[in-house]
Amino acid sequence: MASDPLTEPAVRPRLAVRVRRHGDLWLLGPVAVAYAVAQLLLAVPGTGLGWDETVYVSQVSRDAPAAFFSAPRARGISYLVAPVAAFTPSVTVLRIHLALLSSGALLLSLWLWRRLLPTPVLALAGALFAGLWTALSYGPQAMPNLWVAFGSLMAVGCFLRAARAPGDRRALAGLCAATALAALMRPADALWLALPLVCASAVVPQWRRPALPAAVAVGAVLGGASWAVEAELRHGGILARLHRAAEIQGGLGWHPAFGDHLRALGGRTLCRPCDVPWSHPVTGLWWLALPVLVAGGLAVAHRGGPGPWRTLLVPTAAALSVAAPYLLFVGYAAPRFLLPAYALLSLPVAYCLARVFAAARGRPLVLTGLCLALAAHFALQLAITAGVGARSRATAAAFTAVVAELRAQGLRPPCLVSGAEAVRTGFRTGCASRQLLGGHDGSISAAGLVRLARTTPTAVLVAGGAPPPPWAARWRPHDLPALPGLPGYRAYLAPSARAVPAPAR
Repeated sequence: MASDPLTEPAVRPRLAVRVRRHGDLWLLGPVAVAYAVAQLLLAVPGTGLGWDETVYVSQVSRDAPAAFFSAPRARGISYLVAPVAAFTPSVTVLRIHLALLSSGALLLSLWLWRRLLPTPVLALAGALFAGLWTALSYGPQAMPNLWVAFGSLMAVGCFLRAARAPGDRRALAGLCAATALAALMRPADALWLALPLVCASAVVPQWRRPALPAAVAVGAVLGGASWAVEAELRHGGILARLHRAAEIQGGLGWHPAFGDHLRALGGRTLCRPCDVPWSHPVTGLWWLALPVLVAGGLAVAHRGGPGPWRTLLVPTAAALSVAAPYLLFVGYAAPRFLLPAYALLSLPVAYCLARVFAAARGRPLVLTGLCLALAAHFALQLAITAGVGARSRATAAAFTAVVAELRAQGLRPPCLVSGAEAVRTGFRTGCASRQLLGGHDGSISAAGLVRLARTTPTAVLVAGGAPPPPWAARWRPHDLPALPGLPGYRAYLAPSARAVPAPAR
């Protein structure tokens, strides 16, 4: 059977291979650099930590007590930010650290595939994935999903390399390490990633070697070990932690959320409940085209023989597997949940588009139309990224004003904050954040909080004109600047929090 030049690189002499590797870098490197630059320009300047980010960063921060760490979370992203968060409170420095790391991870993820797919296809796949507003916005954020995406892309690439070359020990080590990275960030996602890889090693006769599933299993165990140990020590066991995690996510069941994810593509970082109108349909056109492009890539690869077909079928199966729980069993949408699937699906999509562009050569009008459509897609994604960044900057400025008011009212470390937006407000103020038992983040009883408030400056935060808890009804009220989505923000301060007198003029 004739080889497919898009998938089966010809065997070259050693010198030519070295030249090709330099060519790989010249094509893949600019994609990673562009990814870094776009993050530094659009998603880094002036943005503040989100609620989830604050929880993760507080675990390793030197300037504030750790926030409550709930059952669904894993500590991988905290380990990733620790080298910066332990030494400086600067969010900008943290953002730059993560932007550079994510760009390097993108380059490494694509580099590992260079023996499996042509470099132009990989460069296009990297651009398609990195150009999504979700990848741009979450690149510099202390959130785990993008790192699961990179781990998934690396794991599948190393799996295919090890499957093709039984003696490639580096590919096996990479498979183990990449699976461990995914499990360290989100253990459940790593299990969904491992499932199609283990099945592929059992279904394809040439891949039936114990080393492949063993590397996947060892990686998953190593990466998920800290989560499992913490489950035993703090949550009553692994099953109890899984049950509690499902409760916090609203209960796992049959909840098809395709429409929710489609509506969230306009720039919503969380759509829960997602009962909003689909006001910007243009933002979802690429999502609707995704299945067609994936199918086109698989069809083209199938005509090239079993080698190209398997090379694209495995990442496609892995993408469907990691996306399935969020599309079918979680009753709300957060676009970051699907980042691992998008990273893997970028390969068959890029393969399809590469063939389409190749077929359009010699037809200037068609080629121009394709280029304009692709440029419009990237421009829209950049515009959404800019909008998400602008909202983050506005929120950061609002929290800065709130923190200044609370400090003027005597809330200084060591101190305690509870109530609406206690996690972010407390972290910025340098206070511990504690919520009453009964909620997702419950960590203290009302009686325990009142006892602490006798000696520790404490504030209970309410919003929307809500009354304070009965035990804080006699505490000193103080109106705070409104936060986005939280009008009528007010603090009730315990007697232990004494206002700082204004300087005399």
